[in-house]
Amino acid sequence: MLVEEKEMYGKDMLTLLEWDKDEIIHLIKLALAMKTNPSHYRHVLSGKILGMIFDKPSTRTRVSFEAGMLQLGGQAIVMNGKELQIGRGEPIKDTANVMSRYIDAIMIRTFSHQEVEELAEHAAIPIINGLTDLHHPCQALADLLTIYEIKDHFQGVELAYVGDGNNVCHSLLLAATLVGVNIRIATPVGYEIDQKILDQAQKLAKESKSVIQLTNDPVEAVQEVDFIYTDVWTSMGQEKENQSRFQAFAEKYQINEELAAGAKTDYGFLHCLPAHRGEEVTEAVIDGPHSLVYEQAANRLHAQKALLALTLEN
Repeated sequence: MLVEEKEMYGKDMLTLLEWDKDEIIHLIKLALAMKTNPSHYRHVLSGKILGMIFDKPSTRTRVSFEAGMLQLGGQAIVMNGKELQIGRGEPIKDTANVMSRYIDAIMIRTFSHQEVEELAEHAAIPIINGLTDLHHPCQALADLLTIYEIKDHFQGVELAYVGDGNNVCHSLLLAATLVGVNIRIATPVGYEIDQKILDQAQKLAKESKSVIQLTNDPVEAVQEVDFIYTDVWTSMGQEKENQSRFQAFAEKYQINEELAAGAKTDYGFLHCLPAHRGEEVTEAVIDGPHSLVYEQAANRLHAQKALLALTLEN
């Protein structure tokens, strides 16, 4: 066992809410240990198989999960949702029950979060949300690891998110309030975060003493923060809204040097990628000295390796 406790073995990762503060911090510290000394962990998942179902295109999620399983001694099977019977109308219940008899865990990247919850309800193996329209928890784990590497703590760190109140923002909010990071979120009117997720985050914030600030003013949000985070203005599946979204965001929600000047002089810039240079962020910022985006992307691998090890290693 990687840890004495077995509470994390077999756990799902659907929204981050399945895990408590201590478990998340333990995962982040394990990820850092795996990053520092990868050879020590190269056999911990020997004989384990991860099934990966993709209904959405993927670069970082696919490669990081597959590489992670291989580096831990396990294997990964990549499946296109349209090529499975589930893509032809097979009930999720049947897919979950059958897959549970073949493999050790499922990572799924899809549209409907409800479908992922249904998959977890009927599966006898861990279900990992690789992205849905509502949540992106694995990205948030990498974000936490990136912050922890730089600050060596979470409590009181100041983080600003500027942009769309989307799945990345939702999971970032839950992650921050789980571990005690103060988070400010600046969104245009009409693009705010989901109220139910905000309610959940506010409960977490009371326990962790995290501070949540919501605003429509990016300038206010970034004042003296340690990190500035943004995402694309139009996510997958929203392409028909591209013009209206550009009009809503373009005037003041771009992360440029002028806006970032309000942050601390040593601030770090975060972006989950892929990025549209010249839209949500300028080249000067994303390719500049404050950018952490490539290290952040690399941390997908390490955070997910820790997640896989904790849920599958017995």
